[in-house]
Amino acid sequence: MLLYALLSLLLPVASAQLHSLAISSGLQYFGTATDNSELVDASLVSALSNHSEFGQVTPGNSQKWDSIEPGPNTFSFAKGDEIAALGKQNSQLLRCHTLVWFQQLPTWVQNGTWTNETLIAAMENHITTTVTHYKGSCHSWDVVNEALEADGSFRKSIFFSTIGEAYLKIAFDATAAADPDVKLYYNDFGIETPGPKTSAALNIVRSLKASGTRIDGVGLQSHFIVGSTPSREVQIANLESFTSLGVEVAITELDIRMTLPSTAAQESQQTTDYQNTASACVAVANCVGLSVWGFSDKYSWVPSTFPGTGSACPFDENLARKSAYYGIIAGLVGGSGPPSNAVTGANNSPLFFELNSTTMNSSGALLGSVRPRIYLLCVGAFIFV
Repeated sequence: MLLYALLSLLLPVASAQLHSLAISSGLQYFGTATDNSELVDASLVSALSNHSEFGQVTPGNSQKWDSIEPGPNTFSFAKGDEIAALGKQNSQLLRCHTLVWFQQLPTWVQNGTWTNETLIAAMENHITTTVTHYKGSCHSWDVVNEALEADGSFRKSIFFSTIGEAYLKIAFDATAAADPDVKLYYNDFGIETPGPKTSAALNIVRSLKASGTRIDGVGLQSHFIVGSTPSREVQIANLESFTSLGVEVAITELDIRMTLPSTAAQESQQTTDYQNTASACVAVANCVGLSVWGFSDKYSWVPSTFPGTGSACPFDENLARKSAYYGIIAGLVGGSGPPSNAVTGANNSPLFFELNSTTMNSSGALLGSVRPRIYLLCVGAFIFV
């Protein structure tokens, strides 16, 4: 309890939070996804609107096809506009998500009787209308989402089955034509480590570039599992395999789930996993930012999608910062690995001090039993625990 009392005293005066630290570390943003159903929660909106914490926001569902165009050429932008307006009010970048995906399609698209020509026309109309509506508001668009299977083959979506691989080029070209200034991303999960799916995603980048189509970035969703999260070194090498092709990368949907009920060991490992992921992005020159897929366990998609798991976010259900939050801070500021005593910054000032179990036992056994590792992070005049 002493630990949490100390946190409550220190945090109100702390000014360097996730987005602020991301900027200081050379990234463009630290952000989060949100959804319209969450915006009735005043406490969550208040936390979400803290620009020092979240400098970027992603609409979780309200820009997907079934929300935007539920009927043929019948568009409804109200829900997407609500999140876009909130982001603008808070001076937050808007990552727009997503134009072409095999899921959350309205029935008229998924079950339609299509030819190559008619589906291309419908897809181009959807993209052009949507992107034009949000022109000037979006920092980037996830143009195509999850086009690949785990083995690296193309997913047999309505788009691939009807149009073939060319649907990706058509989608990217239509988005670029509607908004020449927005960043164009391919976004997927399971491409955070080397393997057949990652190789196929790299080939998508190569193919689009070879055809003269603009692609600016690749989003690595990074829905990880505690203890199975790739190491910092593996993540760095993998991110650089994309940036070597001349595109930027971003961690777009980060969460790290665990089997419930949680244990102290799982929470400690989760903290390390978050630290390594944040640190990997900082270490890669063209990794531009990190976004969590919701910042609070209260609204996490994980428990309903992966029964028996949860506690995947850096804030708990009461919007309190968890150990994982401080793992992200450690990754943004201090790199990888738990410090043995102190890690110095560029000016040789101490950034981290480890209070190990022996130290904690000498000053209070309770602290040592609450967390295997506790860090004091000093940033300027402010202290984070």
